[in-house]
Amino acid sequence: MILFVFEGAKREPDLFRTIETLFFKDKQNIVCSFGNNIYELYNELQSFEGDGDIVSILKERFQQHDDSPFKDDIKSSDFSEIYLIFDYDFQNKNLTLEDMNSQIEEMLDLFNDETDNGRLYINYPMVEAIRYTKTLPDSDYLTYVISRKECINSSFKNIADSFSDYKSLDFLTLSTRRPATEKEIRSRLDNWSLLIAQNVSKANYICSGEKEIPEDKHTVSQIAIFDAQKEFLINSESISIISAFPLFLFDYFPKEKIL
Repeated sequence: MILFVFEGAKREPDLFRTIETLFFKDKQNIVCSFGNNIYELYNELQSFEGDGDIVSILKERFQQHDDSPFKDDIKSSDFSEIYLIFDYDFQNKNLTLEDMNSQIEEMLDLFNDETDNGRLYINYPMVEAIRYTKTLPDSDYLTYVISRKECINSSFKNIADSFSDYKSLDFLTLSTRRPATEKEIRSRLDNWSLLIAQNVSKANYICSGEKEIPEDKHTVSQIAIFDAQKEFLINSESISIISAFPLFLFDYFPKEKIL
């Protein structure tokens, strides 16, 4: 089984339903929404004083929920892979940037192996980054950045909504009300491929200065992207807008399957 742990209960599961149909339909997946940000997850991990793992934490968190995705007998070893997708959320006013970055760094160090504790992917600044694009392919995508001040003063979701040529996620998602047509499936696959190429190329640009898809996937590892974003913050008080889902798919599959 594969466990996917998402921050939110709406956007990420909606996206993943289509990802599952397009890329993971032959695999057994369990999806869990943590329901809070990565800094709250960090605090919960700290409360276990190093003895907790993500599955036991989630089981405890959802044990009183009728819709818990975890059966009583499920344990960490039942999952062959674990993936977590959370937001950077640097508009959070309860923490300093230094505290945020310190916690993110610890989390990326802990969740760096999908076959062990799990592998963490970060949206910069949040899941709505996936919609921050003009009509695909967007030749200007490498240039898009956002400041912490902008995100504090206005919801990034609203910023993305105003900016994007796509006024919903329909360009990436399939209807849940009826079976998808072959044309719809092809269209969504094409759009995901373009979005993967844009985000991977952008990640490579901020990590290495090169504007194309890297030969070595480690060039755009999550820790490499995070280090580059920290440096960018120091120099410009902004971060590059990058979506986690395309980076996850790039890591997971051979290039020829998704590009």
